[in-house]
Amino acid sequence: MKLPSLDYTCPATLTEAIATLAAHDGAAKVIAGGQSLMPMLAFRLAAPKLLVDIGRLPDLNRIDISDDGIDLGALVTWRMIERDTRLARAHPLLAAAIAHVAHYQIRNRGTVGGSLAHADPAAEMPGIAVTCDAVLTIVGTNGTRIVPASTFFLGNLETVLDPDELIVSLRLPPWRRERRWGFAEFARRRGDFAMTGVAAYYDVDPQGNISDAHVGVIGVADRAVRLTDVEKALNGQRSGVELIRQVAELARGAVDPPDDIHAEGAYRRELVGVLLERVLASAGDIAMPEAA
Repeated sequence: MKLPSLDYTCPATLTEAIATLAAHDGAAKVIAGGQSLMPMLAFRLAAPKLLVDIGRLPDLNRIDISDDGIDLGALVTWRMIERDTRLARAHPLLAAAIAHVAHYQIRNRGTVGGSLAHADPAAEMPGIAVTCDAVLTIVGTNGTRIVPASTFFLGNLETVLDPDELIVSLRLPPWRRERRWGFAEFARRRGDFAMTGVAAYYDVDPQGNISDAHVGVIGVADRAVRLTDVEKALNGQRSGVELIRQVAELARGAVDPPDDIHAEGAYRRELVGVLLERVLASAGDIAMPEAA
């Protein structure tokens, strides 16, 4: 389908971009990589009067790694994350999740800020942001605000962003080198939207028990969610086959996915348990017995 009739502008500065958005009072739409927005325009799911291309804004495509954590600029692409060898050690969970994003061509264009703003409940980046206690830096006419990922997403394709605001960056907390982690998702074909995905990590205390467990899932609700009951069940326990099975069953009961054209909710619920078992087994280097 052809795109709807609209105007286009490419501001040179962040200040100009924000002023342009404010002047159009919700009738303008930001475009960066365009991997989500262009299909929406083609199918008339979005029909803004103006596209504001932020692709040339300076300093938004930086990957900064320090003792304070990892800062990803809004214009950092998936390909940039893949090619930055530092991230394999600085945040292996992020690197593993991004390897599942779409296909090569899309990873060349899709951006961190675009994925967060689009807020697809099956997308990997929102899932990692929520699971890892990330925070977003957002700039608008009223200044800069810092928003935790846990409160940024309001629902399917819905966030706290005001019409005159832009995501500038995402900060992930520092990653402990000895941390145990895992990521798994299931899609009909490699690169398709995930029916369900699970991300998890935890530390191990001096007694060998799990501490600070984080478990997040995508594709089962109207946004990425943390399974806090599963996290509580893991903390203070020593990882093993029985514990993994117990928390996998707990995870199945903690989600209530809807039915849709791709799968029934019950199927996605079962996937959550299966994928969590795989993730925790991988994290703990545990061989799970074959199902009878």
